[in-house]
Amino acid sequence: MKKTRAGLSGKERTDILQRFRGRKRQDAAAAEHSAEDAPEFPRADDAFCRFDKFPGYERMLVPQVAAKRLGLANPFFKVHEGTAGATTQIDGRQFINFSSYNYLGLAGHPRVNKAAKDAIDRYGTSASASRLVAGERPIQRELEEELAAFYGVEDCVVFVSGHATNVTTIGYLFGPKDLVIHDALIHNSVLEGARLSGAARRSFPHNDFAALDKILAEIRGRFERVLIVIEGLYSMDGDIPDLPRFIDIKNRYKAFLMVDEAHSLGVLGRNGRGLGEHFGVEGAAVDIWMGTLSKTLAGCGGYICGESALVQHLKYASPGFVYSVGISPPLAAASLEALKILQEEPAMTAGLRARAKQFLRLAKECNLDTGLSAGYSVVPVLIGNSLKAAKISNQLFERGINVQPIIPPAVEERSARLRFFVTSQHTEGQIAATVDALKGLV
Repeated sequence: MKKTRAGLSGKERTDILQRFRGRKRQDAAAAEHSAEDAPEFPRADDAFCRFDKFPGYERMLVPQVAAKRLGLANPFFKVHEGTAGATTQIDGRQFINFSSYNYLGLAGHPRVNKAAKDAIDRYGTSASASRLVAGERPIQRELEEELAAFYGVEDCVVFVSGHATNVTTIGYLFGPKDLVIHDALIHNSVLEGARLSGAARRSFPHNDFAALDKILAEIRGRFERVLIVIEGLYSMDGDIPDLPRFIDIKNRYKAFLMVDEAHSLGVLGRNGRGLGEHFGVEGAAVDIWMGTLSKTLAGCGGYICGESALVQHLKYASPGFVYSVGISPPLAAASLEALKILQEEPAMTAGLRARAKQFLRLAKECNLDTGLSAGYSVVPVLIGNSLKAAKISNQLFERGINVQPIIPPAVEERSARLRFFVTSQHTEGQIAATVDALKGLV
């Protein structure tokens, strides 16, 4: 029987597509039925057809009005006029920059830029259609194959958005009979994916594997499939989970384990291979490795790495892949080249860790509250008040240091903070000058 490139026969591929189309028709019928059964309301008030009357919009305005009254400039949406790394240019002025995920300085690297330009010359700027129905470009599969080899697993699929990668993967694979259980500080994309799936959702205290064990001991039997989701490096707090402990739990309770490596790829492990390398764990020990292309890998998008059955399932049926355009060829080429450089030059990861450890050490010497940070690439300085965090951010900006405040709803008000993203390109002098400026303001 003739096989396709995906390893499926023509009949198998047809069967999958027919089942997927049947599910699509069922979903449409259910949505139509739901609309027919919706309760009737009296004549709608004008407020229900105005965006400025949405509750969320009105809540958003409150801190902005308060900041304006205090004379605080809006610290968000600053326009960067070039490549943003350890330094950046805003309004014609150079700043030490701590608001970029460009951890290894590969966004803007000459080899990465050339790879993207060459891909434009060969493929144009867009894939222009879904890869499933309109075909794909060699560079897209090359990136997936390289990522799969990097993790030591069978296959990989790349999506056009990191956030959408989690939403569509979790939302599609799991359902009402299942449980998604996650760290209390997990990223919004995981929460949205769980909500979309219709699965039951529970959280466990941050990095508390013992609490997870206890919860599963009580409720595992109520569900068919269970997905445990953790992050490789938590982007708000800068700490990491004890991966071997979570692998043990997922094995004992026959669950799936998903690790979001958005901020740990290129950062953790001697060679920047992430949380698995940090703990000496084989790639196959984790069921779903998720990551993004927009940070260390200098592109844009997300990926899922794991066994072939997982990847083929997502490629042929997950809405976020089937109904979305394929990753842009120049972005795929940029991330592929960045991945090659990462593997060739592990000293970049070592340099990043040195600068981050320096930042954490100096901050603690100044009695700054750095929370849970382990000093890998993310170092928060907790302020505990949104307006004060915005004020200090503006004061640092005046001194030539760009760092963003993190305020509700991203964190609780009592956890409002400045979040410093350290890169391998920051110098010892830049780190020291920043902490020195900060200690006089907090």
